[in-house]
Amino acid sequence: MSTLGTPLGPNATRVMLLGSGELGKEVTIELQRLGVETIAVDRYDHAPAQQVAHHTRTITMSDPAALRALIEAEKPMLVVPEIEAIATAELENLEAEGLVRVIPTARAARLTMDREGIRRLAAETLSLPTSPYRFCNSLEELQAAIDGTDGQAAIGYPCVVKPVMSSSGKGQSKIDSAADVAKAWDYAMAGGRVAHGRIIVEGFIDFDYEITQLTVRAKNSDGAIETQFCAPIGHIQQSGDYVESWQPHPMTATAQNEAQRIAKAVTDNLGGQGLFGVELFVKGDQVWFSEVSPRPHDTGMVTMTTQWQSEFELHARAILGLPINTALKSPGASAVIYGGVDAKDIVFEGVEQALAVPQTSVRLFGKPESFVKRRMGVALAWDADVDIARDRAKQAASLVKPKAL
Repeated sequence: MSTLGTPLGPNATRVMLLGSGELGKEVTIELQRLGVETIAVDRYDHAPAQQVAHHTRTITMSDPAALRALIEAEKPMLVVPEIEAIATAELENLEAEGLVRVIPTARAARLTMDREGIRRLAAETLSLPTSPYRFCNSLEELQAAIDGTDGQAAIGYPCVVKPVMSSSGKGQSKIDSAADVAKAWDYAMAGGRVAHGRIIVEGFIDFDYEITQLTVRAKNSDGAIETQFCAPIGHIQQSGDYVESWQPHPMTATAQNEAQRIAKAVTDNLGGQGLFGVELFVKGDQVWFSEVSPRPHDTGMVTMTTQWQSEFELHARAILGLPINTALKSPGASAVIYGGVDAKDIVFEGVEQALAVPQTSVRLFGKPESFVKRRMGVALAWDADVDIARDRAKQAASLVKPKAL
């Protein structure tokens, strides 16, 4: 954008976020720092980004008619999807009609909200290395894919089952034997964002580690779209959900180049402007594509302490057509603070003790309801030694105790 308006005025630059969780909250804050008028949308009231936005709206975002009505009424210049459960086909219609610009594009939102769309793009269209996979519509199809009785090569054990549409690892599980198959199917059905009974089963890759390669498509000084990369982010997941991350993660030069090649190939195809979180498996010099999010990634929360411009500032700048800087400021780490209890209106104890851990900070997301395994905050730490930063982040996170009154 050549100009930025003043919020709440006739020339305001208006941006609508579809999904208002902790990632959207940080994007909203960065947009407001640039004088952007923000509209935070979610399926429930008082979501984290709604607490800091100029305007809040609560709708079922997977309802095409409701989504269209909202966008036509609010007339945002940009729509920024933050979650999977969105009527992406309607976004494509709205974009085709010239009513709104979707970040990075409506097509990218549709493909990446569905694991089937993005996996077929990466493996079948772009010929990028991935794990072996199959899509299944029933428990019987899942068993046949694992056993190879469907006429194709057996996926075999161990393997991983995921709903085609879910977030934060929900519904994802590892299958080690036939005894686990039915349970994994039921778990995937319960964890999917949209219940249409379809899963992906992937052959297990014997990888050394996983990384998130944050990739930014932004305008350069000549006005052309240019791809830039952040330092690789290492992370640990449990049941498909990230529990800690750190930056930078050490890689061989060959693996680093291959990670960037894969990330660029995927994001070039998706197009548009903004930050993408590309998830990759790595073993030695080999790299396999896993998934991509067309928006800031949960593992990338570590960039709030490691980079001069966090992933949220990079996303805000890129979508507005502003210059970016992906440089690392300091090695660092993040560790998740879980709810620990099922309750509303909880309080947090131990924040003072957590912040007494050297070179740490804490972000509490402000979610109105806690669940035992719901992410309610994150501890951040920085140090020249990434291992020290990891220990401090985990220590600080462990000291914060959510409590129901």
